[in-house]
Amino acid sequence: MKYSIVATLLISALSGPAAAQFVPSAESLEGLYPGKTYSPYAKRPFPSRVFWGESHLHTALSPDAGLFGNTLGLDEAYRFARGEEVTSATGLPVRLARPLDWMAVADHSDMMGFAPDLFGGAPAIVDTEQGRRWFEGLQQGGEAASSAALDLITTFAQAKLDPKLLAAYSPGSSAYNAIWEDVIEAAERYNDPGVFTTFIAYEWTSLVKGNNLHRNVILRDGARRAEQVVPMVTQEPFGSTDPLDLYAWLETYEAKTGGRALAIAHNGNLSNGLMFPIDAQYTGAAVDENYVTLRDKWEPLYEVTQIKGDGETHPVLSPTDEFADFETWDAGNLDLSEAKTDAMLRTEYAREALKQGLALEEKLGTNPYKFGMVGSTDSHTSLATADEDNYFGKATSAEPSPKRMSHAFAESDKGVFPGWSLSASGYAGVWATENTREAIWDAMARKEVYATTGPRMMVRFFGGWDFTETDLRSRQPAFRGYGDGVPMGGDLKPAPDGAGAPTFMVYALRDPIGANLDRIQIVKGWHAADGTLNEKVYDVAWSDGREPGDDGKLPPVGNTVDLEAASWTNTIGAAELGTVWTDPEFDPSQRAFYYARVIEIPTPRWVVYDAVRFGVEIPEDATTTLQERAYTSPIWYTPAS
Repeated sequence: MKYSIVATLLISALSGPAAAQFVPSAESLEGLYPGKTYSPYAKRPFPSRVFWGESHLHTALSPDAGLFGNTLGLDEAYRFARGEEVTSATGLPVRLARPLDWMAVADHSDMMGFAPDLFGGAPAIVDTEQGRRWFEGLQQGGEAASSAALDLITTFAQAKLDPKLLAAYSPGSSAYNAIWEDVIEAAERYNDPGVFTTFIAYEWTSLVKGNNLHRNVILRDGARRAEQVVPMVTQEPFGSTDPLDLYAWLETYEAKTGGRALAIAHNGNLSNGLMFPIDAQYTGAAVDENYVTLRDKWEPLYEVTQIKGDGETHPVLSPTDEFADFETWDAGNLDLSEAKTDAMLRTEYAREALKQGLALEEKLGTNPYKFGMVGSTDSHTSLATADEDNYFGKATSAEPSPKRMSHAFAESDKGVFPGWSLSASGYAGVWATENTREAIWDAMARKEVYATTGPRMMVRFFGGWDFTETDLRSRQPAFRGYGDGVPMGGDLKPAPDGAGAPTFMVYALRDPIGANLDRIQIVKGWHAADGTLNEKVYDVAWSDGREPGDDGKLPPVGNTVDLEAASWTNTIGAAELGTVWTDPEFDPSQRAFYYARVIEIPTPRWVVYDAVRFGVEIPEDATTTLQERAYTSPIWYTPAS
């Protein structure tokens, strides 16, 4: 009876107004629970979700999309990205396996909207000799249409457009300004904060003698600010191909509107050595303090992987890296008007640029190549597809068909890009606090992003000075990662007194509907005292109980790919991998960067799915399997001054 009375009194007390006195205060939990409340998820100040998106998609509004058969516009692009089924320009029903969380449609700013008007016979076009000739060729169809489209693109690339035609489709004209208004309106209409985010964006398409210097401009803002400007173009007298002039446009945009903007450089592997200058820019101007300061300010990200090949590194640049030769495009520049040489590679690839940035920082005080890494498709079909089993190609000519892998995508007397070499890549993962323009743009600006070649694997990467395996075993590594270190894209905090080498905490979870993981690697680059630039790839976590051999290399994970069935099994690899790694060769006097590379087990490339579905042969020289991967943004170390 006594126990019942006590229990009754206790229950009564807990259910009444006085119950609050039994709840521990937040202060009493400090040091015991990471969130300062019992629930570790309450009042959490850091990003807890990764949002998947696309920062580089073209619709029929881009000349080199619409002229080659893409009839899908802004509505279809947004509807597809958010998970709806649409019909491709070649008449095929298509849908993503999973919706994207956000997207930036980045149509080419030059001649934006020209292609639909050309097909429609707009007076401003057909009243010129060039425009009438192209219109008539397109109306004939077949070979005549292809010839007309190629002639138009060549004429544009060589800056030989009729001045009247150029003026009619350049900023300031009624036609151009109306198209920009349509772009803004569509982005506003499909932007659904918390569900699906759209960005107002465009691609500035600098093409210097066929060398790719393109940048995607991403605005943080909505229509009220975007309507105050028109995009920058490259054709004179309306624009410029010089990145310094693009930076001036960005500066003007922010000053005029009070908004925010950033640029993403991409596809350096087709720039033939121009993307990451070391001594001189392509204009002949020096890479000086002004250049490095402006590039660092306006280009926080680099598109490291996309349909036209992977841009992390090249086997010539990284001969000891067994994973360096991945989806490599190195025949020449964008239009194959100039063949590639090994000397060009040094200023084209991300890893080498990160290294060169350390040396430029030592010399000029600012690192212009201190970028985070994202993946995007650069698809010109309005369809953001990066899955091997659902790949709709670069352009309408490369949409699913029995012939697409055996026909050259592009060729000249300088080289060839085989149809099978197109890469089903990639996406950007963004660690943001919520799915809104502001949160995702801010995460991009601070470089808390990573690239994948398509799979949606979750990756965390932190740098600090005293992480331990216990931090990882807690299953909540982000609390310690943010509390005592910095995430991907950040700079290591100053070393505390008595600190040794920095420690890095990395964790990866496979794509829930994808392949297991082979390994996690940490790539280090550093600037030595003698001025040399160095790199090293460390295997830090791996599956299946393997051990490095006498050469220090980890044995291959194996291969379960079934080419006849276009399938594989997850009987090798691991669903998740993680570790805390300490740099064994750390020198506190040397500038350095570190990024994580996560490698999947082998899976079939898209050509294998085509072969099975269409019943066709795969070209003998085609690559049939690949190990998909993720690249985190780096973490940088700078010696104390």
